[in-house]
Amino acid sequence: MRAVEPVPTDGSPQAAARLAELAAAALDGEGPAVLPTGPGEPPPASDLLAPVDDDVAAIVTTTGSTGDAKAVLLPASALRASADATSRRIGPPGRWLLALPAHHVAGLQVLLRSAHAGRPAAAMDLREGFRPDAFAALTGEAGAAYTSLVPTQLVRLLDAGGDVLDALRSFTAVLLGGAAADVALFERARAAGVPLVTTYGMSETCGGCVYDGRPLDGVTVDLEPDGRIVLGGATVAAGYRGAVSEADRAAFTGDGFRTNDLGAWSPDGRLAVLGRADDVIVTGGENVAPATVERALLAQDGVREACVVGVPDPEWGARVVAAVVGDGLDGEALRAAVAPGLGRAAPRAVTVLDALPLRGIGKPDRAALRTYLDDSLGGSLRGSDRT
Repeated sequence: MRAVEPVPTDGSPQAAARLAELAAAALDGEGPAVLPTGPGEPPPASDLLAPVDDDVAAIVTTTGSTGDAKAVLLPASALRASADATSRRIGPPGRWLLALPAHHVAGLQVLLRSAHAGRPAAAMDLREGFRPDAFAALTGEAGAAYTSLVPTQLVRLLDAGGDVLDALRSFTAVLLGGAAADVALFERARAAGVPLVTTYGMSETCGGCVYDGRPLDGVTVDLEPDGRIVLGGATVAAGYRGAVSEADRAAFTGDGFRTNDLGAWSPDGRLAVLGRADDVIVTGGENVAPATVERALLAQDGVREACVVGVPDPEWGARVVAAVVGDGLDGEALRAAVAPGLGRAAPRAVTVLDALPLRGIGKPDRAALRTYLDDSLGGSLRGSDRT
């Protein structure tokens, strides 16, 4: 059995460097397994610090998208398989730039992949948040070949243009994951010359394991009859630690992990992720996938971000509502523009915000947005019979 060492991080390069050193030692079997914690998080509960199997190198916590966060056991063998498969897909081993929180799986993977290449990662100072100018400056200083971003960061870098965009173009590959992004953003980045690679995965698969819709070497993707995605192979975690539900434990099936995401195969054999099963909105007896409505909104001029949720309604069960981010937008005009093509899935209201509420490494906080929109729109929605 192996000891577990909590490793606090605060967004500083120094904390990231310490985590990288301890995680690399754990990967080589020369130290305790690491349990990174984020800024302001309390010390881990005692049950998370009990010894683990010798092969476990790290314990990471999920962002709690569907409930309480869970602690995931990541074997050294799975982390190595992920690093090797990533290198085979995107290019030779090289230095990585860390622009994500180090305690999340995507940030930890940046540190480990750079260590795997024999070059310490260059880490941004994130204590004051992500700044495009700081990203560009560090890119030039570090000579990094790879980085990982979430969509909100990519949007800000593209909007900055100039030297920032030049820095983004200089990478061998820019991995984009952590949250759903729209086709328009992909096209915009690639048209600007950004070597973008879209990724899909989660803490339970050591981060991204499907790149540009195709599984990495050693990774399998299966779809259940209802469209549920099942990921399998060498990068799957060893399970959860601590108190989790029986349903959560049952998600691990041998060498597979049954996700809560819905998917479909595109005509060219790529995996298209349609959204989370528990995000589906049931309105008037019909199922509405938020991603479908979000794509329609994002196709409208000036819309940079969109998030769709269902707010409670006594007659319909839920009403479809949306929040968008962009300059000079009119919510009612957007609603009218997308309604003809969406039918019953059309949003009942579209609210323009300065920013979407976020959680984790940049995923929209649907629960917080649902509460906000229910409070701000609920009365007017429930007072109308318009569909």
